[in-house]
Formats: sequence, structure tokens, C-alpha cells
Amino acid sequence: MVMGIVNVTPDSFFPASRTEVTEQAVLRGLELFAQGCDVVDVGGESTRPGATPVGVDEELARVVPVVAALSQAGPVSVDTKKDPIARAAVRAGASIINDVSCTLVELAGELGVGYVAMHSQGDSSTMQLNPVYGDVVGEVAEFLRAAARRAIAANVSPLWLDPGIGFGKTVEHNLALLANCAQFVELADEYGAGVLIGTSRKRFLEHLGSETLDVNQRLEGSIATEAWAMAQGVSMVRVHDAVAAVQLRELLVRPVEEVIA
Repeated sequence: MVMGIVNVTPDSFFPASRTEVTEQAVLRGLELFAQGCDVVDVGGESTRPGATPVGVDEELARVVPVVAALSQAGPVSVDTKKDPIARAAVRAGASIINDVSCTLVELAGELGVGYVAMHSQGDSSTMQLNPVYGDVVGEVAEFLRAAARRAIAANVSPLWLDPGIGFGKTVEHNLALLANCAQFVELADEYGAGVLIGTSRKRFLEHLGSETLDVNQRLEGSIATEAWAMAQGVSMVRVHDAVAAVQLRELLVRPVEEVIA
């Protein structure tokens, strides 16, 4: 599955994804559905390192009208860590809560919607200052295992586990998590869950070439890491560049004989 991103924000890290006006955000979401996205993820508060927190009223005003409009066109998730926003978005038509704080799992069960449980270390103001792990893969896996158990106890379905690429991790941590995608897929399978990976345009990609790449130069790195994740069996990738990701997905699932015919 491909999850397209709609940021109803003035400060998300990728400028091309910012849609500060409701009508603009709705058009962006409709475009993502038309480009082949299975889910459109609507967020009203940036979670990038150093982002300014947004109040509940402002986040509600940004998110709810967009969710209400887009849910008429296809499945919508709400990207939030706040209970009131998640409740209002579900009332407006959202069918998935995408929770970077991993604190709303019981709410997802209460509301009868899908849930993305994500690992992070620290909050937006602190997470990239000095992230430290003894064993990043093992620690993130144990965190997600505990989240999956809570989700099962809360009767949450469907469920996705997200190792949180870029959320309180160094470049080396992110690469270690990507290298072990298959381990997270095995873990998720134990609980009837899927794995969601979000690498699109993220800062760790700037270090993978011979020169530093700004956010507008990271398409190739995004697609390469998404291809790796898909090939390892993840269930969903969260992307800014829907056309490329959908084309990639189609190439990976089509028989080789059909591709070269």
C-alpha cells in the first residue's frame, strides 16, 4: 500500500508538501488518490525536529475540514498525537489514526479504527539532539512488540507497526532499522499486523551520496529505500512522491515476464 501525505501546515520539512489552505489541501489529497495512493494521511502539526507545537483549536481547524472532504474520495488517516484531534477526525471520516507518540492505541480500539503505532525517542524539540541506543533494532522491536500487544488487547484492527525512521535516530540508526525491515515484518506477522515505513525525503538521505543533498534532491534516495522496504515485505510506505512510489509498487508486484514483454 502507498500512503500519500497531505500536510496542512506552514512548516513541514518538505516545502512542496505544505498546503496551508483547506481547498489546496483537499486538491492535493484528491490528486494523491488519482495518482494511485491507497490511503491519504492528513496532518495539521509538523513533527519534524524543532517544529513549533500547535494548539488543539488550530489543529482541529486545519485537519477536520480536509478529512471530511477527502474521506468521500477514499480511505483517510489522521496524523496526530492528540486525543481530541483523533476523535474529531474519525467523526469526520478518518478510518486510521497515525500516531507518532504511540499513546492513542486504546482510543483506536474504542473508536473501531485502524492504527499506526510508531516508535520515537523524545519529542520534536529534543529527538535529534543526541539519540542513543544500546541496540537500536532490538530496542525498537521490543517497543513495537509491546505496542502490538496493547493494540491486540484493545481489539485494534487493522494495525501497522512503524519503526520511526528519523524520529530520534542518527543516520546509522536509520540504516540499521532499514537493513532489518524483514525482522520487523516477522514481528508484525506474529500479531496479524503490517509494517509501515516512512523514509520519504528525510534528512538521513542527504548523507548517502558523494555530496550533501537538500530536501529537493532526495527523490532517488526516497525511491531506493522504499523499494528496499517493499522488497522486504513491508505493508505500506508513506510518501510525498506518489507517482514514483505507485509505479515502483506496480513494477515489484507484476511478473517479470510481463514487465519485459
